[in-house]
Amino acid sequence: MTDTPLIIVYIFLFPGFLFLLAYALLFEFLDRRIAARMQHRVGPPLFQPFADFVKMLGKEVIDPQGVDRPVFDAAPVIALAAVMTAFLYIPVVSVSPLAFQGDLVLVLYLMALPTIILFVMGWLSRNIYSAIGGIRTVTQMFIYEVPFFLALLTPALMAGTWSISEIVSWQQDHLWFMVLQPIGFVVALIGLQAKLERTPFDIPEAETELVAGPWTELTGRRLALMHLASDVSCVTGCALIAALFLGGPMTSWTIAPVWLGWICGFFLFLAKTLVVLLILSSIKVATGRIRIDQLNTIGWKYIASAALVQVAVVLVMNSIRVGA
Repeated sequence: MTDTPLIIVYIFLFPGFLFLLAYALLFEFLDRRIAARMQHRVGPPLFQPFADFVKMLGKEVIDPQGVDRPVFDAAPVIALAAVMTAFLYIPVVSVSPLAFQGDLVLVLYLMALPTIILFVMGWLSRNIYSAIGGIRTVTQMFIYEVPFFLALLTPALMAGTWSISEIVSWQQDHLWFMVLQPIGFVVALIGLQAKLERTPFDIPEAETELVAGPWTELTGRRLALMHLASDVSCVTGCALIAALFLGGPMTSWTIAPVWLGWICGFFLFLAKTLVVLLILSSIKVATGRIRIDQLNTIGWKYIASAALVQVAVVLVMNSIRVGA
């Protein structure tokens, strides 16, 4: 897929931006429906996330006194653009045509931008609840980001490449990294839950304490775009873990013709990302919010230590493999 028209289709239609937006709204519906069923509730109808998005787009945009309006308008757009761009480097039907050596590092960087932007918006909003929520956001980021990065980089160490597509291809000829690196897989799931600020890591929002944290002063289209960025981040994060630990859309056998292999790969992508979403939703329903000091203890004492243990195990396995 090197032709310019096909690249344009890949970026803007499928499996690019248009598909990603639809899948993100579907993800939100499934997340809310799964949580509702686990709590013996009915849950929302299928098109509720889309209706909420359209409704927020039509609401009035209220500027807090003294804020820089252009900055507040641009920030949600940048956050959304960052995670949508990150998704393009993750294999969906086959290897990404945009793949290059080092795209894993770029994806991790782009996925961190929405959190930074949320902190900046909370800090600049001139609201005490938003400011405290923003501080909690960046504090939490410093805690989970290190083990999360280490867990996602261990597959790269074992595969000997920093390309997500090449890591997926490596698993095609070997075992999934979920089997080879179970500790890293668990740490990655916990890190993603914290990155998305889902229970028990919804400390920055903490509705009973901070109204909505850094989201408090977001209204109208700003709130709609930030919510959409959060949904897209969930899809991108689940897709990244599915690619790095569950083999992505690749099968261990060759399927002919090529188009049939792409269809099978796409359904594998859907199945694996939905499995990751189910795990995240189960964690959200089964746990309660922890305090920031508890997260600090758990994050550095246990989660970071587990990630370092996984890195050490991978280095030992690589040395044994090279020696053999």
